Amino acid sequence: MVSSILELLLVLVEKICVIVIIAYLITRTKYFREILDKKFTLKNRAILILIFGAVSIFGTYSGIEIFGAIANVRDLAPMIAGLIGGPVIGVGAGLIGGIHRYFLGGFTCVPCSLATMLAGLFGGIIYLLRKGKFIGVPGAVLFAALMESFHMTLTLLLAQPYSEAVRVVEDFSMPMILSNSLGMLIFAFIISNRIKERETAEERDKYFDELERKRYELKMAHDIQQSFLPDAIPLLKGFELAAQNLPAKEVGGDFYDFIPISEDKMGVTIADVSGKGVPAALFMALSRTIVRANATRSPDVVDVIQDANRLITADAKSGMFVTLFYAILDLREKTLTYVNAGHNPPVMFKGKTGELIMLRAKGIALGAMEDIELEERKIILKSGDMVVFYTDGVTEAEDVEERQFGKERLFKVIKENHNLSANDMIEKIKAAVLSFCGKQPQFDDITLMVLKAE
Repeated sequence: MVSSILELLLVLVEKICVIVIIAYLITRTKYFREILDKKFTLKNRAILILIFGAVSIFGTYSGIEIFGAIANVRDLAPMIAGLIGGPVIGVGAGLIGGIHRYFLGGFTCVPCSLATMLAGLFGGIIYLLRKGKFIGVPGAVLFAALMESFHMTLTLLLAQPYSEAVRVVEDFSMPMILSNSLGMLIFAFIISNRIKERETAEERDKYFDELERKRYELKMAHDIQQSFLPDAIPLLKGFELAAQNLPAKEVGGDFYDFIPISEDKMGVTIADVSGKGVPAALFMALSRTIVRANATRSPDVVDVIQDANRLITADAKSGMFVTLFYAILDLREKTLTYVNAGHNPPVMFKGKTGELIMLRAKGIALGAMEDIELEERKIILKSGDMVVFYTDGVTEAEDVEERQFGKERLFKVIKENHNLSANDMIEKIKAAVLSFCGKQPQFDDITLMVLKAE
């Protein structure tokens, strides 16, 4: 008895292998994709009803007849059709398989036909109860096992003679429950994977769309921020001036500016906002606008930056601050009057002596507190003198071993190349920094400005 049941089960499993291939092909059709997306049309419903109905018929022909009854996996297709397409597709497929089974005859034709039709209906009801969401592998397998148990119950209730019905149920119940459950397991697994594939693809597409949108926004932010920097370097009688900004990200917090004060005076500034990215860029725009507006109203470097600090502090609710070096270049007197609000002291190379001087002055970053003390200083620029302004993205640039470029390397580049033009000096320093960092990603914004007396 056990041996015959096992043989029957193995035969049914063999038939299931064909259905599994069919299942895979069905899940790859556009009509199946449309049903998964809840895009029901008369055409895709009709096509899936015909496909699953044909699979149900195949399930009948692939079964084995014993004692006038057929052990098969006919109910499998309507069950799946109902679970993934709802009552219309489930019942439609069940009717095709059930009517076909009825006309094959036999004393079990009525319960078997009815069970096939109800398999599609019950699958469709589950679909409605779950609002179109697939029941999952465990739920689908349990449904198949219960459905085949119900099939056996219908056979006992409706098939005549009763003694033959009992014999059929005893011989067929276990193979049919196991084979249909196994078929459902494989089919449900394929469907679940297909659903996950589509969900993953949708999430990936959404991610890439969002990424592309952010890239576009950052590109626009970069273009807008760059528009805040001077369009051109002013031509100054008796001086060379050059500047360059290299953000670590699409947007950054460094900036430089040239501000006309009068016919023979030019304001120059270089600054570094704490933080990076978009927040720093926004704070940079605020700080630059305030400093520029103040500078055009006053020739006093201390008053300009103190007033700017009060305005910046009033708006600095994010806890950000900005270090800044501001100076007024007097073209007629050839002097540079400056204040330093916590910024890296610029380096002055003395053309006649080769001496390097740090342009230090007492002061703290803007935005830290409302009232700040600033020290005003003045230097005289002679022919051959050069002032290199920079942000900490230069000296704190790191190589792969996390060593910093440092001030000494900067001093060496300046000394060795002091005869170069202002623009060439910037390129030389930038090349030295990038060469030192090698493959290490740029960690901070790099901004350079060079002023050279002719």
